[in-house]
Amino acid sequence: MHIQIKQADIGYDKSLISEANASLNLGEVCLLIGNNGVGKTTLIKSVLNQIPLLKGEILIGQKKIQSLSVKEIAENIAVVFSKSIIPQNYTVEDLISLGKYIYYPFYFELKKEDQQEVAGIIEELDLLSYKSTLLKNLSDGNLQKAFIGRALAQNSPIIILDEPTTHLDEKNKIIILKTLRKLAKEQNKLILFSSHDWRLAKEFADIMWYVKDNQLYSGIVEDILIQHYELTKVSLFEVNHKFIAPTIIAPSLYKEMLYSLLQKNFQTDLSTLNFEFRNDFWLISSNDSIHQCESFEEIINFIKTLY
Repeated sequence: MHIQIKQADIGYDKSLISEANASLNLGEVCLLIGNNGVGKTTLIKSVLNQIPLLKGEILIGQKKIQSLSVKEIAENIAVVFSKSIIPQNYTVEDLISLGKYIYYPFYFELKKEDQQEVAGIIEELDLLSYKSTLLKNLSDGNLQKAFIGRALAQNSPIIILDEPTTHLDEKNKIIILKTLRKLAKEQNKLILFSSHDWRLAKEFADIMWYVKDNQLYSGIVEDILIQHYELTKVSLFEVNHKFIAPTIIAPSLYKEMLYSLLQKNFQTDLSTLNFEFRNDFWLISSNDSIHQCESFEEIINFIKTLY
C-alpha cells in the first residue's frame, strides 16, 4: 500500500469525514467524488499534511505523513488544485519546467534530458502551439492543462489533482484522463483525482473514494456505483408544477431526456399516455391507439395534435 488512511477523522474544528479507512497502490487511478462541501478538498489537504488529522493516521510509503518534511512530501506527491496562483510573465513552457525545481538549486537551467521530457509533456497535452504563450493569455482549459503538465514534470510517484477537468471541454477532458491513466499503468504512478463528472471519469479510474454522510466509501469503481444508486439514478427534476408525467419505459438516458422534453413543452396532465422505447423508435399509446415516432421532434408534434 502506498497511501494508507487508518481510522482517520478529517476536518477542521469538527470532523467532516469520520473513521476513514482506505488504501491505494502504485499503478492505480482513484476517483474521489462527493457533493460540494462534504470534505473532498479537505481530504486531499490532509493527505498533503496541510491540515492536521483530528484522529488516526495517514501513511505514504509506510511513513506517517506528519514525519515527512515539505521537500519529502514534494518528492512523493505532485499536486494540482482547481484554483492556482498564476505566475506573472511565465509561459506554458516555463510553468511546466517548474515541475523540476525540487531536483535543482533555486536558480537552474534544465539538463537536456529534462528539456526533452518537458517538450514531450507539452506535446502529449496538446499544448505545442501554446508553448511560448504567456499564462495570462491562455483560456481556462489550456491553463489547467499547463498546471497539470507541471505536476507531470515533477516525476513524483503520486499525483493528486483537485477537479482537474473542471474547465475543460470533452476532448481535453479525455486527453487529460487518458494521459493520467497511461502514467499510472506505464510508469507505475498512483493517481488520485476529484471530479463531479463521474460518467466520464469512471472510464479511466480503477478505484472510487466516495464521501457521503461523513463517511468515506472505498472500492472498485463499479462496486461503489452499484452500492450507491444515487450516483447513477436518472435525475427527473420537477420544474413545472402543472405538468403530470406519463408512464415512460426506456433506458435511463432516454427516460431522462423524454421527461425533460415533455416538461418543458407541456403544462398539462399527460398521465393517460404511455411511452415505450424500442430500439430506434418510440411507441406512444393513448386509450386504444398506438403511434410510432422516430425522433423527439416527432413526439412533440404528435402530442400537440392531442392537446
